[in-house]
Formats: sequence, C-alpha cells, structure tokens
Amino acid sequence: MKLQRLNKGLVRRGLAFAGVVMLLALPGAYGQAGRRLTITAAYQQARQNYPLIRQRDLIARSGSYSVINASRGYLPVLSVNGQATYQSTVTSFPFSIPVPGFSIPKYSRDQYKINVQVDQVIYDGGLISNQRQTARTTETEQQQSLEVSLYTLYDRVNQLYFGVLLITEQLRQNDLLKSDIQNGIDKAKALVAGGTAYRSSVDELTAQLLQAEQARIDLSAERKAYLGMLGLLIGAQVDENTILEKPALPMLSVEISRPEIQLYEDQKKMDDLQVELLKAQLRPRLGLFAQEGYGRPGLNPLSNAFAWYYIGGVKLSWNLGGWYTFKNQKELLMIHQKTLDIQKETFLFNTAITRKQQLADIEKYRELFKNDQAIIALRESVKKAAAAQLENGILSAHDYISQLNAEDQARQNLILHQIQLLQEAYNYQNTTGNLQKQANP
Repeated sequence: MKLQRLNKGLVRRGLAFAGVVMLLALPGAYGQAGRRLTITAAYQQARQNYPLIRQRDLIARSGSYSVINASRGYLPVLSVNGQATYQSTVTSFPFSIPVPGFSIPKYSRDQYKINVQVDQVIYDGGLISNQRQTARTTETEQQQSLEVSLYTLYDRVNQLYFGVLLITEQLRQNDLLKSDIQNGIDKAKALVAGGTAYRSSVDELTAQLLQAEQARIDLSAERKAYLGMLGLLIGAQVDENTILEKPALPMLSVEISRPEIQLYEDQKKMDDLQVELLKAQLRPRLGLFAQEGYGRPGLNPLSNAFAWYYIGGVKLSWNLGGWYTFKNQKELLMIHQKTLDIQKETFLFNTAITRKQQLADIEKYRELFKNDQAIIALRESVKKAAAAQLENGILSAHDYISQLNAEDQARQNLILHQIQLLQEAYNYQNTTGNLQKQANP
C-alpha cells in the first residue's frame, strides 16, 4: 500500500496534472462538502475503535483487584478445623491409687475435636508489600505492552490517510488535464471548420479526453476503497464527501518516546521485585493466634469428658531452605536484566538506523520539490507556446498532447513529492514515538 507503488500504476496510465496553487482553489466534487477529518482525529478514533484497546480497562481492573487482595494479607485470618478419630490405644495407668473418692481416668478410644482459630500477621518479612508493588508493576507492564501492540496502528492510519490525500490531489489534476484537452479540442474544431486542419486532430484529442476520463473512474474507485478502509479502521462514516484535511509539516523531534523503551524498564523493575521477594522469603515471620475449641478430651489431661477450651499466643516461623537456591535464583534474574539491556540497546540501534534513513528521504523530497517547481515553470511556458501554435494551425494535435503530458507529469511529480514528504515526516514521528502523544494526549 505504499505511495510509490500507487504512483507507478498511475504513471503507466498516462495521467497528467495541473498546478499546485490552482488545486487548492479549484471548485469540484472532491472533498467540497461533508464532515471534516484531521489526521490527529483519525489517530484518536482508530485507538478508540481498535478492539484491543478494550483490554486497557480489563488490565486496570485486574491490577486494582490484585492490589486489594494483596493488602488483605494484613487482615486476621479465620479458620475452622475439626476431626474425629479412633485410636488403637490410649493413655492408661498401670496402677491404682487407693484414695477414697479418687479414681484414675480411663480415656475413650474415640476422640473428637473442633476449633476456631484466628491468625494475625505482625511481621511477614515484606511479603505483602512486595505483592502489592508487584501487582502495580504488572499492571503498568501490561498497559505498556498494549501500547507496543498498538504501535503499528498509527502506521496503518498514515498509509490510508495519505493515500487518500494523494488520490484526491490526482483527481483534481485530472479535472484540469481534461479542461486543457477540451480547450485543445475546441481550438482544433475551429481549425477544422476553417479548413486548416484535419478531422483526425479532433479525434486524437477526443481519444485523449476519454483516456483521462477512464483514469478519473479508476482513481475514484481507488479513493472510495481507501476511504472505506479508513472508515473501518477508525469506526466512523467516511465517504466521498468527507474532507481529509492536509496536515502541516510537523516539527521533527529527536527525542525517542517509543513505548518499547518504557516496557523494557518495567520488565527490569519486575526483576528487581523478584529479587526483593527472594529476600523476603528468607526472613522470619511473626504473628499472633487465638484458638477456641470443643472436644474430648479437652486441655485437662485428667478428664475424659467433653469440654470447651481456648489457647492463644505468639507464633514464629522461619524457613531456611530458601538459602540453598537464593544465590542461583538471584543470578538468573540478573542475567535476565542484562538480556533486557541488550534488547533495549538493539532496539535503539535499529531505530537510529530507521530514523537516519527517514531523515535522508525527507531531505530528498525537499530537494525534489524545489526542482519540481523549476521544471513546472519551464513546462508551463512550453505548453502555452504549444497552445498558441495549435490555435494558429502550425502544431499537430499529437505534439500538443505531448506537451500537455510533459507539463502535467511535472505537476504530478510535485504532488507526489509533497505527499511523500508529509507521509515520511509523520512516519518519522511514529518511529520516534511522538504520534502516540497526538493519539493519546
């Protein structure tokens, strides 16, 4: 869908073009009525309409729930436990105490226990805090990854938007070309009526007019197709009456604001949080607990009756097994960070190459534009002389058409280079990541 490829097809059709200044003032049917659309609005609407953008809200909601869930780790934890067991043997005493009113208890082999326990974290080594930071960073990373996925969207808008602009200008040029040909037909008819020219001159010019009309039909169909694709992309009604405003040449920024750069930083931050998690897992945990239960036997070892009981205190736990793998796991995370640094450096290197090529193309189109203006001035002078010679019967219709095509081809090149300059400038802005600021201010 490149503009160069589109232009080559149009050149083969033998199209010619009129003056650039006259284009903007020419009344016609191309974009003279209907809604107006700017390229900035197209970027914004394309973002809003793209199905993937709906994932942004889901990512935000998921991140919010993850942070809330992590924060609830500081709340007391209530648990209910129960068991019923039958034992093959129980505690018994192999003696008796001959004391009146006192007997050694006999324990039942079926025993029952149910209790409710409440645990409260006092110190967890930083695990909960790490989980909350990880949830927030994960959300940021996912949002940035979404921006990376949306990056190619702006390039597609550029291709369609500037493609429509080019075809619209070429249609206007086609109208002026037909006007010049019709002017030649009128002069040739006058010569034929005066007996100073052959009818074949009128026929040759009429055939050229029909070819220009065929080119107009072809261009109109292509413009309609481009507008339809643009409309689907931005999710709005875009038809032949929609006015696509030609954007101004943007100020080229040297700052790189691509979403990939921030994504690399977010991924490195995730590795830092993983290192902190490893450290937190090596620290002891301290908490309070309280338990109330009912069962047989209770806490009294000399009673075999069902009884209520409660117990509470402080609980300390410290798992030292993490020390075995801590060093290797940390080293793996450091290796991953170095890999990310290399990927970022490679990305910036490739981006710099692309920028350099685009800047060279922009400068090329500027120089071509200057030459186009000089060529047009010369071709226009030759065409005026040819028109006068045709009117005086000293130039053939075929030679007149050749001069028309030569001038209009020069104007065609001017328009092409203008649009190419604009598109390459906006492509450059996209390469540096500054179009995203326009689409998502």
